[in-house]
Amino acid sequence: MHMKRPAIVLLLILSGCMLYAQDRSLSIAQQIALYQLDPDAVTVHISKLSHTLTLSIGTHTLREYACVFGGDPVSDKKYEGDQCTPEGTFHVLSKYPHKSWEKFIWIDYPTADSQRKYEANQRRGLIPEGRGIGGSIGIHGVPDHHDYLIDQTVNWTLGCISLRTDDINEIYQYVHPGTEIIITR
Repeated sequence: MHMKRPAIVLLLILSGCMLYAQDRSLSIAQQIALYQLDPDAVTVHISKLSHTLTLSIGTHTLREYACVFGGDPVSDKKYEGDQCTPEGTFHVLSKYPHKSWEKFIWIDYPTADSQRKYEANQRRGLIPEGRGIGGSIGIHGVPDHHDYLIDQTVNWTLGCISLRTDDINEIYQYVHPGTEIIITR
């Protein structure tokens, strides 16, 4: 059987789509076992423009989740109270149950890079007098029965990343202190 180049390309694309669909039907634990992935090598990628949080190991995407941010979902965090989510590479400091939004995964903002950006913004006069760099940034769920905030892309936090309740519960078990968190515009 001889296939022309466009047919081969289409077949490869469809095969990839079928594999992706098959992986979506597998739990994260099943994917880790099936593809012999290192569960300690999980990385979290957060895209502010696409409102997504992606859980991956190496080049293998385990899951992608919808997420929301602060009142200014696009700008990089400049100072405490600006309702912006910081951009850069961070790590999980700790994680714990939270009475208001199920779980909290605390990240190590501000980093040395965050501090450099803050000081540069101070020199440019972009930081209001008396405003510090901020802190206590994390990934968390929503108040009980408020998943609609994520479904309707309501940026309601003060700068944290918020997920549906089921989603924060799922990723919570796969991130640990030291897990890399990459936040991009």
